[in-house]
Amino acid sequence: MDFPQALRERRTGRRLSQLDLALRAGTTQRHLSFIESGRSAPGRTMVVRLAESLELPLRERNELLLAAGYAPAYPETSLDDPALAPVRTALRHILAGHEPYPAIVVDRYGDLVAANEAFGLITEGAAPGLVGPGTNAYRLALHPDGLAPRIMNFAEWARHILERLRQAAPHDPAGRIAELHAELETYVPEMRPSPDHLGFAVPLHLRSSRGELRLMTTVTTFATAVDVTIAELKLEAFLPSDQATAALLSA
Repeated sequence: MDFPQALRERRTGRRLSQLDLALRAGTTQRHLSFIESGRSAPGRTMVVRLAESLELPLRERNELLLAAGYAPAYPETSLDDPALAPVRTALRHILAGHEPYPAIVVDRYGDLVAANEAFGLITEGAAPGLVGPGTNAYRLALHPDGLAPRIMNFAEWARHILERLRQAAPHDPAGRIAELHAELETYVPEMRPSPDHLGFAVPLHLRSSRGELRLMTTVTTFATAVDVTIAELKLEAFLPSDQATAALLSA
């Protein structure tokens, strides 16, 4: 895909007019129109400004730079690299700090990077092949050998997971998220949501060895990261949504 087309698709995908984007990027609508038509070739600084104004993830910013003929601006370092040792240490501290509540760190595909000890209460009874570093948290949630038999509001929770993947799929040109979405759909039977269904913002209602847990989730990203790997990490914490669950987790 050439740069004008790549830029136009990202702009229209965010429902911005040329004027909207031009104002954000500190340029004119006429100049932006020339760029999108291929009549003007933007400099590297302009490409970075446009990518930032579109609030693109770092990976997409690199892709836009490459389409314009420039080298990527943001490194992508393996999490095992010694240079990221401080990041790994920080993640361990953050996970430990969430105890006694379960928390995990996943990558852009939902693959598990790290988890705290409390997460074991969530995964109890799941098949060993679905649990541990490198396994997929979304697959664990919906697979019949994973959490599915213990999720008391499975229809609502499954729709929550599938919708999250559906929204992420367009930003994954490799298609891996779309493949995962298609796989997980086969695990979810046709079920009508209950009358008190709240849309996709639903708590997780889970049976456990300690009793029934009602959990809401928070997702935290590393917004100021300048490395693609770190920027794509997500910290997901499971927090009690009622006093009974808080007491069970704290016991």
